[in-house]
Amino acid sequence: MITKIIVLSIYVAILFLIGILASRRVKSMSDYYLGGKKMGFWAVAFSARATGESGWLLIGLTGMGAMAGYSGYWVVAGEILGVFISWQFMAKKFKRRSDDYNSITIPDYLESHFKSTSNSLRIISASVLVVFVVIYVASQMDVTGIAFESMLGIDYRIGVLIGFCIVLIYIFIGGFVAAVWSDMFQGILMFFGLVLLPIVVWFSMDHGAGITEGLNAIDPTLTQVMGRSDDGWLNLFTIIGFSMIGLGFLGSPQVYVRFMSIKSEHEIDKGKWVALLFTLLTDAAAVTIGILARIYFTSEGQDPETILGTGGEDVLSMITNEFLPTILVAIFIAIVLSAIMSTIDSLLILASSAITRDFYQKIFRPDLKDKDLTKISRLVTIGMALVALGIAVLLYNLYPDRQIFWIMIFGWSGIAATFCPVIILSLFWKGYSEKGAIASMITGFVSVILCKFVFSEMDGIGKYFVELDVLAPSFAFAMIVGFIVSKLFPPKIMNEGLK
Repeated sequence: MITKIIVLSIYVAILFLIGILASRRVKSMSDYYLGGKKMGFWAVAFSARATGESGWLLIGLTGMGAMAGYSGYWVVAGEILGVFISWQFMAKKFKRRSDDYNSITIPDYLESHFKSTSNSLRIISASVLVVFVVIYVASQMDVTGIAFESMLGIDYRIGVLIGFCIVLIYIFIGGFVAAVWSDMFQGILMFFGLVLLPIVVWFSMDHGAGITEGLNAIDPTLTQVMGRSDDGWLNLFTIIGFSMIGLGFLGSPQVYVRFMSIKSEHEIDKGKWVALLFTLLTDAAAVTIGILARIYFTSEGQDPETILGTGGEDVLSMITNEFLPTILVAIFIAIVLSAIMSTIDSLLILASSAITRDFYQKIFRPDLKDKDLTKISRLVTIGMALVALGIAVLLYNLYPDRQIFWIMIFGWSGIAATFCPVIILSLFWKGYSEKGAIASMITGFVSVILCKFVFSEMDGIGKYFVELDVLAPSFAFAMIVGFIVSKLFPPKIMNEGLK
C-alpha cells in the first residue's frame, strides 16, 4: 500500500509541476482556452487521443472485451476509421476556417461561419455543451471512485474527491496548456501501459492451446466476430453500434478545439500518424486484456459479471494484481487516473468556455475584455466540477449496478450527435444554413435521449436499439434533418471563398 501511495504521489506532483509551468503561458483568454494556438503535433495528437479515449478505454473497453469477446474488436475498427477521417479530411479545413474566423470556441466558429445575426446558435450550442459535458465528466469521476476502490481499497467517495481535487488544481493553475501538456504525459503512460500489459499477461498465463480455444471452452459465442446472437439482424445492429462509436471523432468539440490550438496545418499531417498508431494499439490492447481476463478468471457456465464486476469493470484491477508486482500495479493505478483525468480536464475547460465566453461575455457582457475573463473562467470551472461531482455520487448511490462503458458512451454520444453533423456539413456543404445547423443540433440532442430512454424500451424493436445504442441513429437523424431544413431555408449568402 505504501508503494502505491508513493508512486501516486510522484504522479500527482508531476501534474502539479506541469500546471505551474503552464501557468506562465496563460496571459489571455486564448492562452487559457487554446494555448495561444501554438501547440505542437506531439502534444496535440496525444492530447486529442487521451481526451477522446478517457477512462472508458481502461475500465470500460477492457470490461467490454471480456463480455463481448472477439466482436469487441469492431470498436477498434470504428475508432481507427473515425480518427483517420477526422485527421485526414477534416482537421485542416477546420483549422483554416477557425483561424480565419479568429475563433476560440466551437460556438465562435459556428456563429462566424453562418454569419449569425442572432445569438440562437451560440445559446443552443453552449447549452448542449454544458449539459452533456457535465454528464460525461460525472461518468469520468464515477470511474475515478471505482478505480480507487478496486485498485487501492479506498472508499469510492473518498476516491472521487481525491481525483476531483487533483485535476481541478492543475487546470485552475494552467488552463488549456496544462491540460494538453498533462494529457501528453498521461497519454504516454496509457500507451505503454496498455500495449505492454497483454504481452506480459500472455506470457505469464498457462494459456494452453490458445486464445480461441480458451474462449470456446467458456462460451463458443465469444469467438464469433460477427456477433454472439442467433438473430442475424441483432448481430448486425451490434456491429454497427460498436463500430459507430468512432463517429464521435468527426467533430466533437473536446477533440476539435485541439485542431484550433495546433500551431500550423503542417503539424496536422505529422500528428495524424501519431493519433492513428495510438488508437490502433491502445484500443486493440484494451479489448485483448478483457479477453485474456475472461479466459483466466472465468469458466464455462459462470456469470462473468459475478466474477469480473458489472460490465467487467474490475477486469483491469484483477489482472494487474494477479500478474504484476506491486510497483507496476501502482503505476497502473496512475495510468487509470491518467485516462480519466486527461478527459476531465479538457471537458471542464470546454464547459467553462461555453458559460464564460459564449454566454457571459458574448451575450450579456460584450464590452468585457478577454483578459478580464480569466478569473471568472477559473471560478466557472470549479462550479462545473462540483456539479459533475454531485452527479457522480448520485449515480453511485442510486444505480449500484450501472454499466460504466455505456454511461460514458451516453455522454460521448450526446456531444457527438449534437456537434459532429453540424461540423461535417459546415465544412463540406455550402448550402448548409444556420437554420439547418440549429435543426441538426436540436435533433441530435433530442434523438440521443429518445433512443436511450424511449426507442430502446419499445416492444419488438427495442432490443435492436439497445444493441445499436444512441450515437449512430442520432447522428443520422441530425444529418437528415439538417439537410432537409437547409433545403427549405437555404442560406441567403452562400459561404463563398472559404478555403
